Amino acid sequence: MNTENAAGDPRRWLALPVLLTGAFLPPLDFFIVNVALPSIRAALHSSAAQLQFVISAYAATYAVFLITGGRLGDLYGRRRMFLLGIGGFTLASLLCGLAWSSAALLAGRMLQGMAAAALAPQVLASIRVMFPHSEQPRALGLYSATFGIAATLGALLGGSLVSSHLWGMGWQLIFLVNLPVGGAALVAGFVLLRESRAEHAHRLDLGGVVLLSVALALLVYPLVEGREQGWPAWTYAMLAGSLAMFIVFVRFEARMARNGGSPLIDVRLFGEGDFSLGMLAALGIYLTSSFFLTYAVYLQSGLQHSALQAGLATVPFTIGYFCGSMLASRLIDTLGRRALPLACACQAFGFGILITTVLHVLPQAALVSGLAVAGFGFGVAMPALIRAVISGVETRHAGLASGMVITALQISAALGVAIIGGVFYTVLHGQTGAKAYDHAFATGLSCNMAALMVVALLSLGIGRIKRSSANTVAVAAID
Repeated sequence: MNTENAAGDPRRWLALPVLLTGAFLPPLDFFIVNVALPSIRAALHSSAAQLQFVISAYAATYAVFLITGGRLGDLYGRRRMFLLGIGGFTLASLLCGLAWSSAALLAGRMLQGMAAAALAPQVLASIRVMFPHSEQPRALGLYSATFGIAATLGALLGGSLVSSHLWGMGWQLIFLVNLPVGGAALVAGFVLLRESRAEHAHRLDLGGVVLLSVALALLVYPLVEGREQGWPAWTYAMLAGSLAMFIVFVRFEARMARNGGSPLIDVRLFGEGDFSLGMLAALGIYLTSSFFLTYAVYLQSGLQHSALQAGLATVPFTIGYFCGSMLASRLIDTLGRRALPLACACQAFGFGILITTVLHVLPQAALVSGLAVAGFGFGVAMPALIRAVISGVETRHAGLASGMVITALQISAALGVAIIGGVFYTVLHGQTGAKAYDHAFATGLSCNMAALMVVALLSLGIGRIKRSSANTVAVAAID
C-alpha cells in the first residue's frame, strides 16, 4: 500500500493540522471526562457503576471498531471516512453535552467511541500517503506529540470548563467544546484533504466485530454492575458466557484465516516471535487507566477540591507523560528491550510515592514528584511496548499487528476502569470521610502497581524469544 509520490501532496502541510485534530480529539475525550465525573454524578444522579461505564463504554466501543475503521478507509476512501468520523464525533459530542440522563450520556459515549474508531486510523494512513518519505519523520513526530498534548490539556481544560459555569453549564462544556473544533476540522478537511484508498484492501470481518462486541459486553457489564447488585447469579453466568464467546470468537477468526479471509484478529500472529507476550503486556499495561477515574473522584469527593483544582492537580502527571513520550524514541534506542520493563517500574515507583503520600507517610509536597515520575514512565511505556511487539513480526503483518496492539490497549482501559475502579468503590463502601477515600485510593493504586510489575516481568521475556525477521521501517512507523 504505497500510493505516495516523490513530491507529496502540495497541500500536505496545510492539511496536517486538520489530520492532527482528528488524532487529538479521541484521546482528549478520554482524559477530559475524568475530572467531570463527580459533577456528572451529581447532575444526572448517576450510580458509581454508571460513572465507570462513561469511561469503559467509550474505550470498549473504540477497541471493537478500530480495525474495522481502518479497513473502511482502505475500502471506501480515507478522506471520506475521516470526514464521516469527525462529523460523527462532533454530533456524538453534542448528544453527550445535551444528555438528560445517564443512559443518554452512555449512548453518546458509545457513539463517540464508534466515530473515533472510524476517524483515528485515517490520520496515520493519510500522513503516509500525503507526505514524501523524507518528510514523514517530522510529520510523524508531530503526530506522536499530539497524544502528549491531549493528555496534558485534558484534565486542565476539563477542570477549567467545569468550573467556569459558562452559560449556566458545567460538565456539559467538556463535550460541547468539541463542536467548534470538530466543525472547523470538518470544513477544512473537506477543502484540504485528498482521497486515497489501499491498492489491496482487506474485506470487513463483520462476524468478528459482532462476536467481540458480545464477548466484551458480557465481560465488562457484570464486572461494573455486579458490585452494586451484590454479585447475583446472573453476573457469574454472564462472565462464563463471556469466556465462551471469546472461545467462539477465536475459533471463528482462525477459521476465517485458514479460508483465506481477512480476520479482525489474526490468531496466527501469536506464533510469531514476541507477539503473544506483547499482547499480554498490552492487556495489562492500560489497566492503569483506572488511575484517572479514582484520582478525580478522590480529589473532588474525598478532599472536596473543585474541578479546576482537580485538573491542576493532574498536571504534573500529564507533563511527565508529555516529556516521556517526547523522549521515548531516544530512550528506547539507548535502552533497547530494557526500556519497557524500566518504564513500567518507573510508573510503579511513582504510584508508590503517591500511596505513601496519601497515607501520610510522606509530606503532601511529594505528590507532585510522584505524579511526574508515574507520568514519565507511562509516556515511555506506550511506544516501547508497541515497538517491542511490532519488531517481532514480519513486515507484511506490521499494520495488522499494530492495530491488534492498540485494540488490546483499549480493551485493557475498559477492563481497568471496570476492575480496579470496582475495587476502589468496594473499599470505599459508601463511606464519605477523607480517611475512607485515602484508603480506597491507595488500594486502587496498589492494584495499579501490581499490574505494572506483572507487565514488567512479562516484558523481560520480550526479545529473548527467537524473532521473526522484521523491517526497521515498520518499527520506525510506530514511533
